[in-house]
Amino acid sequence: MTTEQLRPPLRMPDHLFAELATGGGSSEALAFLERGERVRRLLLLRTLQKHLESLPTPLTPHSEAWRVLWEAADKAPEEVERLILAPQVGSWVAHILRRLHGASEGPPLWAEAGRLAALAVTAALCARTEADLLVPLTDGALHLPGLGMAQLASVEAGLTIGTAQTHDGELTLTLRGPAGSETSSPSAVLTCHPLTAPVRGATDVVGTGTRWIPLRTLTYSALSRVIDIPLDDLDPYRDLDEPIAPARLDADEAAVWQAMFDEAAGYVTGANEESGLGRLDPTVIRAVVPWGRTSSTPPPPPDVRVSATSGDSYGSMVIARPSSSLALAEAFVHEFQHSKLAALLHLFPLLDDDREECYYAPWRADPRHLTGLLHGAYAFIGVAGFWREQLADPEHAETAAYHFALRRLQGRLVVRTLLGSGRLTDEGCVLVAGLARTLDGWLREPVDRSALERARTAAALHRTEWRLRNVVPGFTAGDDRAALRFRTDRESWPDVRTYAFADRPRSPFTADEHLAAGDPAAAFVRYAEVLDADPAEPHALAGWIVARAALDPGRASRHMLARPELLRRQHRD
Repeated sequence: MTTEQLRPPLRMPDHLFAELATGGGSSEALAFLERGERVRRLLLLRTLQKHLESLPTPLTPHSEAWRVLWEAADKAPEEVERLILAPQVGSWVAHILRRLHGASEGPPLWAEAGRLAALAVTAALCARTEADLLVPLTDGALHLPGLGMAQLASVEAGLTIGTAQTHDGELTLTLRGPAGSETSSPSAVLTCHPLTAPVRGATDVVGTGTRWIPLRTLTYSALSRVIDIPLDDLDPYRDLDEPIAPARLDADEAAVWQAMFDEAAGYVTGANEESGLGRLDPTVIRAVVPWGRTSSTPPPPPDVRVSATSGDSYGSMVIARPSSSLALAEAFVHEFQHSKLAALLHLFPLLDDDREECYYAPWRADPRHLTGLLHGAYAFIGVAGFWREQLADPEHAETAAYHFALRRLQGRLVVRTLLGSGRLTDEGCVLVAGLARTLDGWLREPVDRSALERARTAAALHRTEWRLRNVVPGFTAGDDRAALRFRTDRESWPDVRTYAFADRPRSPFTADEHLAAGDPAAAFVRYAEVLDADPAEPHALAGWIVARAALDPGRASRHMLARPELLRRQHRD
């Protein structure tokens, strides 16, 4: 594979765009998006090659690293292409280009650019070609993207330089000394055959000596094939932008990830393993990056508290593991929707975004810009589709009905905002209109009455509390962004109701529980008790307003729901 393989130009057929505009997309549509990501990655590599020509380095000249990389690509084009298109390689390329343009930060530039040498070494190992390159070491470690980490013992902290040699798939890594040193006396040597290791049945690497630490892979068997997906806790470019240190999972936590992945993959896989709206073929997941914990204790929350995706690393998902496989499956669908939209945005200008953060997003605590709003709409239409797929499962039917009802309602609200913004391009109008048609069809589908009422209540609570916490009381009407001024002292706040309302409480006690149980009168009394002590407390005030509106659904209540921040001002006055 070479960077010359960029033609013919990409022209997405109308029927594929129409598929993606529903929120879903066939395997053919996803293959087109992947082709676009491939072209983009090769163009970025070509751009990087030009920038690195004149960049000083104490390592092997960049031109030699490029030569090793393309020589390996000539011998093993498929293996090296998979390497170059790996999510963490995409993150590194985008990050180093931002650094070269002064738009990002990180360790010394020569060391980050030296990742090219590590990439070339990895390619040589995959192709079983020869390489002899000086590479940057961080705390004695050389990270090989897609394979793992070579660790030398008794090496000083920080940046040093090593020599990486490859022969017939074997790596020899030798420490040369501190960064910039001319010494050639090795103080540590590692020789190994770098390979990844499946979590299932693998022996964990322990100790602190010189050793090879393999990248773990999650495996899933279905329809006579085995899927291997990196469980990446090592690569410095596994996060969204700036490099981070390894956070190796212990063996028990890795095993829990494997067990949960088995169940989650079953939830998201359709009968034919097609990637559709609410489903996905697990092979589209290119990497799972565990976040925030390395041990199986203490127990995690039932829902996913943190998940993220970068447009630079298609198919990679940063996820804080929940305790529920169903929640993990929902996160897979959610994050892949972000990847799909990011790939579309690389191909089409969907909107003219002034980046002003002034729009209400029902899944956020803060105001959002238009691009964020579009990403949220596209992600949560996938989430709604996921829960719609679970309605037929008796074990999860009640929870699924609630989440389906909530996300279709919230998604339609955001789609209306996007269509009325006046900032969508022609392609953006087609895309968002397609989402609207999907949601309008879903809104006509019957849902369990109790779940529907809880969803409507949860949606009203979120919007009410969002306005109480973010909006400065004014005298203009509606949600027009020109009419809104935002508080300068606003802070992030926890949305504790969205998931708490998923199931109807059997023995309600708190104000929220009474409201979720369909008893607004009892909830109204409990909220009032809290407000006696603090009349402007936004969580209780939002509940009080929604409970009152349920008890007296007249004009005054509708006005309070539309502009609750005015009531907060009255309490302060």
